[in-house]
Amino acid sequence: MDARQLESAMHEALQAAEAASSAEVLEAVRIRYLGRKGLLPGVMKDLKALAPADRAEVGRLANTFKTALADALAARRTALAAPRESGTFDTTLPGQWPRPGLAHPISRVIEDAVAVFARMGFTVAEGPDIETAWHNFEALNTPAHHPSLDAQDTFWLDNGRVLRTQTSPVQVRVMESRQPPVRIVTPGRCYRRDTTDATHSANFHQIEGLYVDTDVSLADLKGTLAFFAHAMMGPSVSVRFRPHFFPFTEPSVECDFSCHVCGGAGCRVCKQSGWIEIAGAGMVDPRVFEKVGYDPERFTGFAFGMGVERIAMIRYGIPDIRLLYENDMRFLAQFG
Repeated sequence: MDARQLESAMHEALQAAEAASSAEVLEAVRIRYLGRKGLLPGVMKDLKALAPADRAEVGRLANTFKTALADALAARRTALAAPRESGTFDTTLPGQWPRPGLAHPISRVIEDAVAVFARMGFTVAEGPDIETAWHNFEALNTPAHHPSLDAQDTFWLDNGRVLRTQTSPVQVRVMESRQPPVRIVTPGRCYRRDTTDATHSANFHQIEGLYVDTDVSLADLKGTLAFFAHAMMGPSVSVRFRPHFFPFTEPSVECDFSCHVCGGAGCRVCKQSGWIEIAGAGMVDPRVFEKVGYDPERFTGFAFGMGVERIAMIRYGIPDIRLLYENDMRFLAQFG
């Protein structure tokens, strides 16, 4: 290509860039003239075949061509990206309505659980995420040698405080602040040094309950959790209690719900057992009452605690707890 032809091509390219009606058309112009197999790279490749005098002129013009076209492409790209003036707005275009917000599965479970317990007279109590060792361990009758106090299990801060490992410290704070009757639930975030996998997370949520009054019995606890099970999982769900141990309750029990997926026959969700472990519970240990200033000869009470993520995973069929924290709107939009 000689200088005259190259100059004609430059004018053609500049006109095409200025007339481009969209970013796609503009990109096509760039590829045609500046792309790896475009016009200008071909001209530069063929320079060695020209006579020395023509080579200098064509080379100079090619550089001018490249600079001018790059500037024209940039200017047109900016113009296309700029917002349209109000006078050119197409009022016939369909509107773009913002999508309404959705409750996160964790928030939904907490709201539904609180509503169920509210029907039984429980009120919501909250406390700080950063707790004292007294409220998180000592007042709950957890001895200093208990594994949960180890730095491998708990997030300790430099000032001797701790990221709460459960929402039970809220119960302690409420009992320290007032005398019975007390009937509360304590939803909130908790922290433990768990290795993250499909069923564990260092950050998770619990909802715990406490009922203290005169003549509160284990039968009251069983009735409360049975009512909760039917309200949250359906009237056909059965409840069973198994003996267990917790430092702050005596006697202590594990509460299982019959698998709502298979009806107790055994499936992948319940690991073929027909039951799903939901909550730890029991009668409040008299030593806990003594630590908060309650008379254990006069008052009795029960406490329970359950993982919110676990209920959400069972309720909505979520196979991996990490899905709840990835903020993937494609996943979360399913629960609208």
